Amino acid sequence: MKQLLIVFIGGGIGTVFRYLLSKLIPYSGNGFPWSTFSTNLIGCFIIGIISGYFLRTVSNDQSDMVLFSTIGLCGGFTTFSTYAYENLNLLKSGDHLNFLIYTLISVILGIIMVYLGMIINKHFH
Repeated sequence: MKQLLIVFIGGGIGTVFRYLLSKLIPYSGNGFPWSTFSTNLIGCFIIGIISGYFLRTVSNDQSDMVLFSTIGLCGGFTTFSTYAYENLNLLKSGDHLNFLIYTLISVILGIIMVYLGMIINKHFH
């Protein structure tokens, strides 16, 4: 039960951060969905930093922090379901170019951001 509460609190905080970012970069529903794209890349970078840190220093005492920060905070912050929904809308509207660009760069840059987060974490330890 404790672990569920930890994930719940982290997810709530991540969701609030996602909402705030969507206010800074609003999406009209037309064209490239910059808000979701930015949120997902930032989330990938953050989980890279966090997982890089915990992979080096993990202990049983920190397992709650791993749950809070990765599954909770980053899980609540990133927006894969929104990403999938926006991609479906791009396909339905016939905007195949933005669909292709959004899909490819989200996946490729997402992986790169996780890697960069881990590399940066390694250099600052």
